Amino acid sequence: MIYDIRQTTTYNYASPVAYARHMLRLTPIDRAGQRVHATALEIEPSPVERRDGQDFFGNRMTWIELDQPHDTLSVRVAARVAVDRDVALDADATPPWEKIRDAAFASIDLSPSSPNHYLFPSRQVSLDPEIRAYAAESFSAARPVLDGARDLMRRIKADFVYEIGATTASTTPPMSFALRRGVCQDFAHIMISGMRGLGLPAAYVSGYLRTVQSPKEARLAGADAMHAWVLVWCGEEAGWCGLDPTNAIAAGNDHVVLAIGRDYADVAPIDGVIVASGGQRLEVAVSVTPVVEGRE
Repeated sequence: MIYDIRQTTTYNYASPVAYARHMLRLTPIDRAGQRVHATALEIEPSPVERRDGQDFFGNRMTWIELDQPHDTLSVRVAARVAVDRDVALDADATPPWEKIRDAAFASIDLSPSSPNHYLFPSRQVSLDPEIRAYAAESFSAARPVLDGARDLMRRIKADFVYEIGATTASTTPPMSFALRRGVCQDFAHIMISGMRGLGLPAAYVSGYLRTVQSPKEARLAGADAMHAWVLVWCGEEAGWCGLDPTNAIAAGNDHVVLAIGRDYADVAPIDGVIVASGGQRLEVAVSVTPVVEGRE
């Protein structure tokens, strides 16, 4: 499936910003099952300095500096991305979760895709005992790791309410777990916290969902906005498997990966500092549209 992705992010400031430095993680890159045909990143006002690179996890980064007063910052992304992921793994064929736990802790691999980086608490994911106990209900003795992870994903979908505005970007997993509501970021963080609490590697993914579904399909929660889901490590042979707890589905050809990290703090689309007083208002518009064959 080939998608045209358009995203516009606009900050409106209560007073002019005299100076700003930002880190942007808004440009998709080639990954397993995903190929980027073209990208464009437009920034207004024009930065006095701009530099592109990658972070440790391989995510595309753009650093910008603005030295002229401005009361609005607009970042526009355009990309064409082809997604063709392999057929989903047979959950029952994956190793027992205890073997995955032991293998992860025994690993000495420190490469970006190593499970070692996704075992421990991170800036926005604590290892909460209540969340661990909740996750443990899905991992009975010797249960295949992916089967248990899928069960946990389905339980989160059933037990939590998707409600925009119930939480913020800084809401912690214990807070959203107690509320039993939130958005995709919260559900991903809860699932990650529970799995790491059991010693199972789990990573955070930011990206996009296909905006337009077929008339017979139910609309997915999180479309028309940036989305988040989870990567679960299923061992050296099976590798990483994507699961979307917001919609209780495997991450397949409707999901476009933007960035991967330990939690939201590693993949925040726009980060940085500004010199200004007063508040700010953020507006984000996203469309992920399939490219009709034979049309451009």
